[in-house]
Amino acid sequence: MAIDKQFIKENYPLPVYNYRVTVLDSAGAVQISFAEISGLQVEYEPVTYKHGLSYLMGDKIIPGMQQPINITMKKGIVKSQDLLQKWIDEAYNNPFGENGKRDVLIELCDENADTVLSWKVEKALPTKLEVPSFDANSNEVAIETMELLAHDLKVNNVSSI
Repeated sequence: MAIDKQFIKENYPLPVYNYRVTVLDSAGAVQISFAEISGLQVEYEPVTYKHGLSYLMGDKIIPGMQQPINITMKKGIVKSQDLLQKWIDEAYNNPFGENGKRDVLIELCDENADTVLSWKVEKALPTKLEVPSFDANSNEVAIETMELLAHDLKVNNVSSI
């Protein structure tokens, strides 16, 4: 059986380097280029349930509370952008304001830049903003890191390949 382009598009894993990140707030949406995003996971604390007759029926393990989602985002520092610094300042200078917690949309794209899968991180609160270490002997790009704590993660499978 010959493998054609359509078969490859439908059955081969997508590369992770082609993605788009959009930060949503009350004023609209801003697309930001991030070098790396990690921590997109949903985790539940298991609970052991014991019924009154557990010696006959055995223990039951059921899902408990969802754990907070810890996301790490890294991006290169550029002169004209200070969105991350403004976001963390707004979150902690006005903790009950509407721009402290924001939704973040991460879209995995195909070779035509069309969205195939998307993850919506809901009510993300910035908890840490880290600037790079400075070293006169290095020629690395300046990368800043922001850590977020979020309430929920929704997956949307667009899959219109």
